[in-house]
Order: sequence, then structure tokens, then C-alpha cells
Amino acid sequence: MTSIQASSPTHSVVVAWKNAALWLLQIVGAAIFLMTGWMKLSGNEQMVELFAAIGIGQWFRYLTGLIEVSSAILLLIPALSGVGAMLLVLTMIGAIVTHLFIVGGSPALPIGLLIATGIVAWGRKERTLRLIGRLWTR
Repeated sequence: MTSIQASSPTHSVVVAWKNAALWLLQIVGAAIFLMTGWMKLSGNEQMVELFAAIGIGQWFRYLTGLIEVSSAILLLIPALSGVGAMLLVLTMIGAIVTHLFIVGGSPALPIGLLIATGIVAWGRKERTLRLIGRLWTR
């Protein structure tokens, strides 16, 4: 792609739409993960029972809640949104595996959140790679 094509009005519109769509996913994702993470951290009865069924211990509920809340905040920080999304991708993979093999129930919500956070992680990969590059060269 030449520099003329890269700066064309059509390209700028596509980039703007992509950025807007990613921000929408980041904001909605952050809201969902803040809510579910808070439920885990505050000792919501349903979450306590779910993590009791998992059988690892309630410390795992606190860890998962902390990861979800922290990652939700990262989703809202432009330079760190890709990092937050990658952490949530890993968390949702764990949630899907847990639903399929341990506690049962539908993994539909974690699958949907995996797709959404995966899109954000992929869409923000340039920012994440720049961040890693800056950290690596220090």
C-alpha cells in the first residue's frame, strides 16, 4: 500500500470506524467485567457457590475477581487496552474449560466474552507491541 493510499479519505473513515467499534467493545467489556469481578470480590452468594463447586478454594474467586476488575480498568486505558484484553482472553478460556469439564452449565457467555476480548486484543495489537518494544529496550 502506498502512502497516498494509506492517507486516503476512505482509509481514514475505515480506521475511525474500526477504532469506534473497538472502543464500544472495550467499554461494554469493561462494564461487564467490572460487574462480574465485583460480584466475585464482594462475596456474592452465587459466586461463592460457583467457586465452591470448582473445588480449588475461595482464594481462586478472589484472584479471578481481581484479574477481571484490573483487566476491565486496563481496557479503558488506551495504551494498556490490548494487555487487558489479552488477560481477559486467558481468563475466558479458563472459564470455558471450567464450564465444560467441571461445573457444567452453558459456556455461551464466556465464549461471547472470549470473542469480544479477542477482537479487542487483535485490534489493539500494534499498541501492545509498541508497549512491549518500549519495555524490552529499557
